[in-house]
Amino acid sequence: MSNLPTYRIRFTILLLVLLLCACINICLGSVNIAFIDSLKILFGTVSENSSNYYIIWEYRLPKALTAIMVGGGLSLSGLLMQTLFRNPLAGPYVLGISSGASLGAALLIMGASLITLSAFNDITLALASSLGSFLVLSLVLVVAAKVKDTMALLIIGLMFGSITAAIVSVLSYFTKAEKLQQYIFWSFGSLGDLSWGQLLIVALCTLLGILLSVLSIKPLNAFLLGENYAKSLGIGLQKSRYTIIIATGLLAGSITAFAGPIAFVGLAVPHVTRQLFHTADHKIQIPAVLCCGAILMLLCDTIAQIPGSVSVLPINAITSIFGAPIVIWLLVRKRKMIF
Repeated sequence: MSNLPTYRIRFTILLLVLLLCACINICLGSVNIAFIDSLKILFGTVSENSSNYYIIWEYRLPKALTAIMVGGGLSLSGLLMQTLFRNPLAGPYVLGISSGASLGAALLIMGASLITLSAFNDITLALASSLGSFLVLSLVLVVAAKVKDTMALLIIGLMFGSITAAIVSVLSYFTKAEKLQQYIFWSFGSLGDLSWGQLLIVALCTLLGILLSVLSIKPLNAFLLGENYAKSLGIGLQKSRYTIIIATGLLAGSITAFAGPIAFVGLAVPHVTRQLFHTADHKIQIPAVLCCGAILMLLCDTIAQIPGSVSVLPINAITSIFGAPIVIWLLVRKRKMIF
């Protein structure tokens, strides 16, 4: 209880930084819009320049909200996986959910070209990715009912990822160059292609994943001390594993389907928050990773869009190039990983 005021101060700072990063992200871009004008447009003041109004409300604001949900959702799913498997190297995609989404996208983009069905759009691409991730998630849940060992489930999840990656490689070998390039561009990840309708779907999946995570706080804290300890507290291991896996599937699957496979964030942010808050308690960790993940993704997106330029760098490259050194520095400086 003595740390509660300290945590409140840190959360207040995080929320202020998050708000600042969101404002900077919305204001900067290929078209220069003054900070004051951006705020006026956001708060409903009619802009004299209709193009600025369109840019803010139809492109930059959805992109900023997407970055917040992607960063927070992937970070939370990474925290869930690291706790469930008690492995600091586990991320949101260790169960093969991202690979399933990639397989769905590959079947639509590259597989369709092999049978001369080339017509598709962003909605069908997101649908195919969602079906792929849902299929792999369903297989993992079936296996989880048979396998009692959590580490065995981790290995099986990695094997599912290997199988789907192999199928994608075969499709890549036979597909045409332009379709292969299209798939590669999707695999880079993108935050700027979501409509308000798609954003609502991601928001609903993210909120449901957060709700399931909050309901699993007690089992998550117990899993940190081992499954035997959790069992001694009367926690249903199988039910808790199902809930955590479903929450991870909703978060990582929906985000990958609509924004593409975005690396690093889910693996790294939980370690950053443990260093900042010095606790493994999920009451603190869950809101902390949501805030830190959103901040990191907003910063990476701001860098990726190169303010004042029409060029946009792959978000995957930015998250790794600028995020990995931060984590390395934190861990080296602390000389001890809190887990």
